[in-house]
Amino acid sequence: MSNVYFIKNSGSDYGELGKDALKLLKKIVIETEYNFEKRVPIKVHFGEKGNKTFMPATSYDAIIDYLKEKGVSPSYIETNVLYRGSRTTKDIHIETAKNHGFIQIPIIIADGDTGTEYNEIEINKDYIDKCKIGKAYGDYNQFIVMSHFKGHVEAGFGGALKQLAMGFAARGGKLDQHSGISPNVIAEKCITCGICETKCDFDAIHTEDIAIINDEKCVGCAGCIAVCPQGAIQTAGGGDHFLEKLAEYAYGAAKDKDIIYIAFIHNITEACDCAGQAMELIADNIGVLAGKDPVALDTACLDLLQKNSGEKLFEKGRVTLEHAEKIGLGTMKYHLIEMNTRKI
Repeated sequence: MSNVYFIKNSGSDYGELGKDALKLLKKIVIETEYNFEKRVPIKVHFGEKGNKTFMPATSYDAIIDYLKEKGVSPSYIETNVLYRGSRTTKDIHIETAKNHGFIQIPIIIADGDTGTEYNEIEINKDYIDKCKIGKAYGDYNQFIVMSHFKGHVEAGFGGALKQLAMGFAARGGKLDQHSGISPNVIAEKCITCGICETKCDFDAIHTEDIAIINDEKCVGCAGCIAVCPQGAIQTAGGGDHFLEKLAEYAYGAAKDKDIIYIAFIHNITEACDCAGQAMELIADNIGVLAGKDPVALDTACLDLLQKNSGEKLFEKGRVTLEHAEKIGLGTMKYHLIEMNTRKI
């Protein structure tokens, strides 16, 4: 059974919410005798352009200040997204982050300019043998993974496990999870410009009437998705066993890393922060949770949300939790410790 710490906060002051997150971080540091290294990246989600409900940059100020006071050099860390949007390549990703207020500390895009830089982490699980994890993650041993717990169309919910699985994976790793096959070319969009063919490092694309992707040569890096000027190359959808693959990629991302997990159950929407549009809230704000076990943390978040809403929201995400427990990433059994903020 894992400890999960919790502070109720139903307000909308993100600075105060960040202070609650810091209180939980300090609690874990004391309880586990945690010693920070000199460089500790903070894994966050910057929000897609047009999204209004991602956790704003002020949510992280208190923890950033605390790390600096302890002589730690913090940075934000993320990877490029698989789909075409405002975070598809490094330059526009950083521009989006800064436009959304994430200017306090340096930003690291772990999988490079177009999402093709990665290390392979061997895990040999049921569906994934090796994970393609953003290369820069290999430069660090410790992380603070900060999640915004909300819905996700394919995963059921987005929380700590999704931050690990999708947030640490390079573009090819995201493709592994979504489909495990080569991207698709949309014929009516393709203008046969040849850019994807020129940019492919694996000689897997040639141009005829449209761009043709050779499945045998394609390694699933998905760099072609990033460079196509027409958005003519896309993923093939969720694919088989997506929920289980998500758990296995989370396992690979966390392997041999020392991570503290913090989750905000605020601004709860049906879809995730990757949606480039304003969305309606579907539940009341609940608070902040933290722990060292991402499976226990996500389970506690889901249980609290369902208890407070009175509905079985995001229930299909339990498939990922169950598989994560099965492969040894963590446990769904947790002890929820509610903290009194005045005594921390």
